[in-house]
Amino acid sequence: MADPSSYRPKPGQIPDSPGVYKFRDEHRRVIYVGKAKSLRQRLANYFQDLSGLHPRTRTMVTTAASVEWTVVSTEVEALQLEYSWIKEFDPRFNVKYRDDKSYPYLAVTLNEEFPRVQVMRGAKKKGVRYFGPYGHAWAIRETVDLMLRVFPVRTCSAGVFKNAARSGRPCLLGYIGKCSAPCVGRVTPEEHRELADDFCDFMAGRTGTYIRRLEKDMMAAAEEMEYERAARLRDDVEALKRAMEKSAVVLADATDADLIAVAEDELEAAVQIFHVRGGRVRGQRGWVTDKVENVDTSGLVEHALQQLYGEETGDSVPKEVLVPALPEDPEAVSQWLAGRRGSHVSLRIPQRGDKKDLMATVQRNAQQALGLHKTKRASDLTTRSRALEEIAEALGLDTAPLRIECFDISHLQGDDVVASMVVFEDGLARKGEYRRFQIKGFEGQDDVRSMHEVISRRFRRYLQEKERTGEWEEGPAPTGPVPAGLVPAGPSAAESAGPAESAGPAESAGPAESAGPGESSEPAEPAEPAEPREDDGRPKRFAYPPQLLVVDGGQPQVAAAKRALDELGIDDIAVCGLAKRLEEVWLPDDDDPVVLPRSSEGLYLLQRVRDEAHRFAITYQRAKRAKRIRSSPLDAVTGLGETRKQALIKHFGSVKKLRQATIDEICEVPGIGRRTAESVAVALAAAAPATPAVNTATGEIIEEDDGGSTT
Repeated sequence: MADPSSYRPKPGQIPDSPGVYKFRDEHRRVIYVGKAKSLRQRLANYFQDLSGLHPRTRTMVTTAASVEWTVVSTEVEALQLEYSWIKEFDPRFNVKYRDDKSYPYLAVTLNEEFPRVQVMRGAKKKGVRYFGPYGHAWAIRETVDLMLRVFPVRTCSAGVFKNAARSGRPCLLGYIGKCSAPCVGRVTPEEHRELADDFCDFMAGRTGTYIRRLEKDMMAAAEEMEYERAARLRDDVEALKRAMEKSAVVLADATDADLIAVAEDELEAAVQIFHVRGGRVRGQRGWVTDKVENVDTSGLVEHALQQLYGEETGDSVPKEVLVPALPEDPEAVSQWLAGRRGSHVSLRIPQRGDKKDLMATVQRNAQQALGLHKTKRASDLTTRSRALEEIAEALGLDTAPLRIECFDISHLQGDDVVASMVVFEDGLARKGEYRRFQIKGFEGQDDVRSMHEVISRRFRRYLQEKERTGEWEEGPAPTGPVPAGLVPAGPSAAESAGPAESAGPAESAGPAESAGPGESSEPAEPAEPAEPREDDGRPKRFAYPPQLLVVDGGQPQVAAAKRALDELGIDDIAVCGLAKRLEEVWLPDDDDPVVLPRSSEGLYLLQRVRDEAHRFAITYQRAKRAKRIRSSPLDAVTGLGETRKQALIKHFGSVKKLRQATIDEICEVPGIGRRTAESVAVALAAAAPATPAVNTATGEIIEEDDGGSTT
């Protein structure tokens, strides 16, 4: 590890002008390339106190052994030189998007005497016109098959073309009218190139001209009673329309634009691009990258623009580029794009209308791409095994933690405080083992105290299961108060004083849905009976202990979890916390965190466990909040379902008018008997406010709305 002060340039050496800089390691390999409006100000940021640097930046400057720079005249030149150097040196600490050469393109080889239409992959070649990229090669072939009726361009390989020319007989496509057969001289090279140019114009979005021309020719043929020719032209028009329907109009006014969206987390980012030409989505592509440098969304967008247009010229760069966030220097990037295109390029964030709606679609695709990437990565057995081994090594565990439980607290400004417990076994989520909790011990916002309560309740249940099955062995006395219903003395366990704590509805798993259990606002399953089931031998809830307990948070939350385990006398479960700000792993009684390498599969697994716990907790919290907001005094009436509640509100117009109604008037509502009407009247009377609420600003009385809440 190098000391950055050992290669720091002397004061006054770094110029205060735009430029590009390179960090090299001890072997003279370029490990990072960056650009700056002011080299002096930017490089000064790298040579400050190491504790103030982002962990990724700190790793880079301690790996480097020297720094050098090149001065340029403008920010546009700096952008171009940075891209060139990243392509040349492939620095390990720069964000690099995975190449998308596997995406197929529809290509027209205009550099040949007889242009050919074909599917092409790989690096782009000069003189070849590309359309796409497409998601699948079969989509290209379907489009080409429809287009060849109108534009019978050559599609055969060079070998087939030469054999046909030598034999004087065209291939099958030439016989069925889907090739103009230039190989046997049916058309001249000039006529065939004109067909290829028309094909390219149609694919570029200039569709109206050809369809109107064909329709005009069709009507003329019909008037001249050339019905066979008119029918063929009719079929050609239908074929072109079907080809156009494969890409629906998404933007009006035949807009040419590229839309770029970014989905990211602390370690990875996914980029999705929609290519819109003539108002239609003509292609889509995407990348996933590791965030090896400290970069925000603006930086990711700038890198994506470099990747997209660094090798493009002319119409391949659209008139308009829509992004989720502008680069650090949008004017310089716009000028660079304009230089690649040869005319003005608009770079902006869509604010309203169809473009904003389409950008939301692209964003959803980016989120799905990132989730799919994580799922594929997590499903690999070798990767999961390596992740568990890395966690065990970093935390000093004797064996790999095959069962990991993670806890998170969620609330909205101290209201509806809940917690989640998610379980990963062998690196995979076990959604059937997920649990959710309501915080019962106190009111208000205190994440540390909430974490202590949840851990205590979860492992108190675990000890109770051990006691019931006779697995509890007498050992060291707990350091804290003995849990209710638990006397660690085997034979006398049945004589324990006090009832065992019940899990309550909030601690049981919610309904299993496709998005994960417990996400529904419906009531959760009731707690299981106290006695173990002998019929199927399945383990009780909370019966399995984890090898590793993870909490979402830093030192305070870790200390609270460890204290809860100590009070219960549990000392064989490892505890750690994952702080989201810097992705640091905290251990009990350690003043410094454990920093796992950014590329560590172990860190990736811990992050995924933590994010899943956060998702599960916030989903439950939102469901509770929504249910509380929708609550009504009628909820207290036993046996009154949702249908009859709505009937009452619809009949009287509001809860206030219902409260003023007599029992006989309530009985007039269809489906409401006298006993139910009496229960409704009693419930509304009990829920009535003692005094009316008053708006202190206006002095007016605040009336109740239709749902029974005040407004």
